[in-house]
Amino acid sequence: MRPFEYLAPDCIEDAVAALAENSADARALAGGTDLLVDLKHETASAGLLVDLTRIAECRGIEESADGLRFGSLVTHTEIMESDLVRRHAPSMIDAARTVGAVQTRNLGTLGGNLVTCVPSLDSGPVLVALDAEVTVAGVGGRRRMPLTEFMVGPRKTALEKGEILVDIVIPRASLGKPCSFRKFGLRKGQALALVNAAAAVNLEDGKIADARIALGAVAPTVVRARKAEAALDGKAPDPTLIAEAAEIAVTEAKPIDDFRASAAYRRELIRALTGRVLNEAIEQAAG
Repeated sequence: MRPFEYLAPDCIEDAVAALAENSADARALAGGTDLLVDLKHETASAGLLVDLTRIAECRGIEESADGLRFGSLVTHTEIMESDLVRRHAPSMIDAARTVGAVQTRNLGTLGGNLVTCVPSLDSGPVLVALDAEVTVAGVGGRRRMPLTEFMVGPRKTALEKGEILVDIVIPRASLGKPCSFRKFGLRKGQALALVNAAAAVNLEDGKIADARIALGAVAPTVVRARKAEAALDGKAPDPTLIAEAAEIAVTEAKPIDDFRASAAYRRELIRALTGRVLNEAIEQAAG
């Protein structure tokens, strides 16, 4: 690891100013579970490390007029222990439980997980299924966007030079929405997902409404299976319909062959997990 300068500002304005002024070689530090590993490699060295952990605005989980707000520095353990999350978005707890080991969950942050933006990130599918939005801040001010627009590609987000992720908000309309999350890895713990999936639905007069299906580890970023969602909306749930939607979801993903699994195996997992999370979300909606 090469030597670097270290700065720990206590407000967002100072952090983004430091990152912008040193944009060529500055890196932002949150939990550090990914960044510190990267910095051990020469190609990922940093001249300045801007530690965000003292910024109070980026901490905490709170209910607001907009919805359920997660500061970007909230850890996975904090999500698991939050009564607000348990009440309004319990599937976020299910996803947080699958992240790494205990030490990783204690240090790793929701914001860091999203900024790292690997296709298999476990927090992504639930947040996408619940229509989450993010706020980013830079020297030019702040902007809000859907999480689906924030995730651009593998390890690439919409953050511009000098910008940081401030918070993640599940909108009020999605609070309490029945949602299920499932992850399949090569072992039960500390495994990257071969496929992960989330589904959220409402039932109105016995028919599916506002269906959302989100898939991870099967495309460059977490993706919504919009055609599968459209096939469900306005219809009464039954096994044939769920199977058809799962089959459509398979066609909307772009899994690859790699050393952990073949594309064909991942397609089978997409079919199975999509059906499972849809059935579980519908069961929740039916009470």
